Amino acid sequence: MHKVIGLAILVLLFVSACRTDSGSHTVTFLVFGDPEEYAAYEELVAAFEAEHPNIDVQLGHIPSQGEYRQRLATDFSGGQPPDVMLINYRRFASFAAQGGLEPLGPYLDKSEIIQASDFYEQTITAFQLDGQLWCIPQNISSLVVYYNQDLFDAANVPYPAPGWTRDDFLAAARALTRDVDGDGMIEQYGASIAPNIFRLAPFVWQNGGDLVDDRERPTRLTLDSPEALAAFQWLVDLRLKEGVTPDAVAESAEDSETRFMNGRLAMLFDSRRVTPTFRTITNFTWDVAPLPRGDRESGILHSDAYCMAALTKDKEAAWTFIEFANSAVGQEIIAQTGRTVPSLKAVALSEAFLDPTKAPASSQVFLDTIPMLGEVPIMTTWVAIEETASKEIERAYYGQATVATAAEAAAAMTQEYFDQANARR
Repeated sequence: MHKVIGLAILVLLFVSACRTDSGSHTVTFLVFGDPEEYAAYEELVAAFEAEHPNIDVQLGHIPSQGEYRQRLATDFSGGQPPDVMLINYRRFASFAAQGGLEPLGPYLDKSEIIQASDFYEQTITAFQLDGQLWCIPQNISSLVVYYNQDLFDAANVPYPAPGWTRDDFLAAARALTRDVDGDGMIEQYGASIAPNIFRLAPFVWQNGGDLVDDRERPTRLTLDSPEALAAFQWLVDLRLKEGVTPDAVAESAEDSETRFMNGRLAMLFDSRRVTPTFRTITNFTWDVAPLPRGDRESGILHSDAYCMAALTKDKEAAWTFIEFANSAVGQEIIAQTGRTVPSLKAVALSEAFLDPTKAPASSQVFLDTIPMLGEVPIMTTWVAIEETASKEIERAYYGQATVATAAEAAAAMTQEYFDQANARR
């Protein structure tokens, strides 16, 4: 595998040398993430500029994903978007439909460095709309369970194993939820999962249900189906019936990512995104496990991509950076930080990702789940659908509405967004 990547590096350097010209070019590049994630992009930009000294990449960084999305929306509406940006597959469609993005399929077709077949197929499919490829996928993460091995050991609870069930998970979560000091208050929670539709989705699929009525042309949300309601109730029961996850007050006082790092949370459902931050943990050992299964195994795709703004003036320079970032060289740099599960198959299977000396020890879990990954619909209005439905899921999760009421409200409140998307077709 190292020979494959080594050959890719030689090809990249050769092609880069052939392209170098004496002109000066500037590319603006905007990313989000924790300080550890930002450091990875600084390294990527430095490596690129070393090979392309005539192209200056101006790196911008916004820590919060929410603020990042607001910034992009503001920049696009104001006609001043960054040349290159990271966008999740759930969110690119609205920018593309409004003419904000440059289709990158033609660039990829002409590339001598990367080809569509180099990537996991799910990631290429996820960034297609109206028959075009709009962005080049950077990663193929999935939802997994991060767990504190020291807490499992202390409670004499076996580690999560491949094929473990929801019943196995619940038994562990109960055993690991504790009033540590005997004051009648829970200080250590067994698990945490964000109450939103993106986290709920794989459990609906595990039950044989779906989020929408038609995958190709969805017309309504189907959280009110028996399969979806059962998954929804299971999620809500973790908080209201079992009490193994933090309530709203506890979550507000200490978010679950921080709680995990502080050793007061045994299991956290999250993607690969948190790995660089968790690698700073020194007071306990942690690892990852696949999602507990229901009637079947299912996961959910997490994928970001490098996208180019249609208003970019120097498109060739912007593409040269995107091409480098998604070459074996570029993806190795980001993978070694722990930030991503590489979308390039060769890099995902290399030591750059599967480094046995770096946590998590079970990174192979991310690759094993790839054949089971599902994705949410690629729709121009999906962001609004997701945000609206997630507010209802959160209400039920914290006991402010029943599951049935929340599912019915979510379907009713999102209908206009389905109608808008279908009117565009």
